[in-house]
Amino acid sequence: MKLFPYGHATHPQWRMAAGLVLAQLRAQMALPDYASAPGLGLLYITDHYASAAQDILDHLSAELPEVTDWSGTVGVGIAANNVEYFDEPALAVMLCGVPAHDYRVFSGVAPLGMGFEAHTALVHADANTPDVTELIAEMAGRTDTGYLFGGLASSRSDVVQFAIGGNGNIKGHGAAGGVFQGGLSGVAFSQDVALVSRVTQGCQPVAPERTVTRAEGNVVIELDHEPALQVLLRDLGVSLDEPRSALERVRATLAGLRAAPNAAGGDAVRRPGSFGPDVRVRHIIGLDPARQGVAIAEPVEPGMRLAFCQRNPVAARADLVRVCAEIREELEPEEMAIEAAVALAANVAASAPHPARRMAGAIYVSCAGRGGPHFGGPSAEMQIVRHALGDVPLVGFFAGGEIARHHLYGYTGVLTVFTGPS
Repeated sequence: MKLFPYGHATHPQWRMAAGLVLAQLRAQMALPDYASAPGLGLLYITDHYASAAQDILDHLSAELPEVTDWSGTVGVGIAANNVEYFDEPALAVMLCGVPAHDYRVFSGVAPLGMGFEAHTALVHADANTPDVTELIAEMAGRTDTGYLFGGLASSRSDVVQFAIGGNGNIKGHGAAGGVFQGGLSGVAFSQDVALVSRVTQGCQPVAPERTVTRAEGNVVIELDHEPALQVLLRDLGVSLDEPRSALERVRATLAGLRAAPNAAGGDAVRRPGSFGPDVRVRHIIGLDPARQGVAIAEPVEPGMRLAFCQRNPVAARADLVRVCAEIREELEPEEMAIEAAVALAANVAASAPHPARRMAGAIYVSCAGRGGPHFGGPSAEMQIVRHALGDVPLVGFFAGGEIARHHLYGYTGVLTVFTGPS
């Protein structure tokens, strides 16, 4: 598999940004190491361009007639290799050199049919869609592996998704132009498309994990047979006798939740002080003094495990480096040509994507609450990814919730790499 051409740009006028992106794509498509006629395009725009979504898609489709299928969405920020665009008009495109018979674009009006056996899927979703968590789980059930990756669109204006295929329209779209609102959309891939995906957590537990022994709806009433509110206050070292300071600490605290141990899944803690990928972080949305309960933003059942946690930039940075290193180690060949070794030995500033890395392209979906500022400066998160993963064609967006496997996460990053042969 050859490298995926990609481009990104910012400009107050979307046509100027699109022109810059097209120039980058065409320059790369002319290089021998890059796919010369990719048919699948991934398009991510910031919400500054949301009102022009249809015009942008029409323009790119006309300028790149070889690209017959498009997928993507909007974010309050978008990402590309080494850069993040927040609070500015920008777009990023990656053209995936995947054979046409190995993927299918789907949406709410053109769902994934029985004629295609999906192995995994990239999913974009609208957070305002009723039962979106259940829809994600249902979509995962339609794949052989049960593994999805992607995220919820995030926008301060129109929440749009791109889903178009088959030289202009997917069967079932009618006259639709490929820009949709609501529901799920994305790209399903066959088992012949090799992917490596990892979840990186952005929170650190501040107390031991406990078992939910009593719950009603989304209110945790007892943890290890103790009143949940008392456990929370004790873990935080605060008292309701000083309500102002107590509430400040509670507002800065979240709940890391995972299924009961007998459910499918792995360990909650990958290493001391760090959550594993089975933990879903949720907001604490209220306290219930009458029942001594703690309300969180997800229904809870007895037997589930819960650990109170807080956002921690140091832990988030370390975990991000870890997942990048894991992917590099998994894909690094045992032997390579001298020319490839020399190319990969270049420092970060002088490096460039290279087929020897076996990374044709990558998609990174991160929480809108992360990004550069959380990691210490503009574009800091993507610079960490590039330094730890190496230089690889990469696009993505900052989401209102991150999707990995059949779960909807928060405060996480989901990094997925399309791999080439060894």
